[in-house]
Amino acid sequence: MTLSQLLFTFEGRISRQAYWLAVVVLLAAGLAASIVDWIVFGTGSGLVSMVVGLVSLVAGIAVGVKRWHDRDKSGWWVLIVFVPLIGWLWAFIENGFLRGTEGPNRFGPDPLGSFS
Repeated sequence: MTLSQLLFTFEGRISRQAYWLAVVVLLAAGLAASIVDWIVFGTGSGLVSMVVGLVSLVAGIAVGVKRWHDRDKSGWWVLIVFVPLIGWLWAFIENGFLRGTEGPNRFGPDPLGSFS
């Protein structure tokens, strides 16, 4: 899977490792954008941060959808974060720490390979 497929498509499955790698890359991009804004505009939330933030929003949703697919759940589960108090925690635990379904599921082959 290419980087553009990882960040900008909503089909398929990804492993926990790919999920965390994407999260770290998106957070680093946001931090870098804030630093550039601070240097260029004198504020940490300027034009560069807004553009990177919008791109990161789409990429984060795409990564989350693929991770829910690995758990054999609809991509619409990304909306669980809007449930007050427990939604973000549920998504954090399920996407970040629980293994996906072993073998192929309705969303594609196992990103870790088949162990049968």
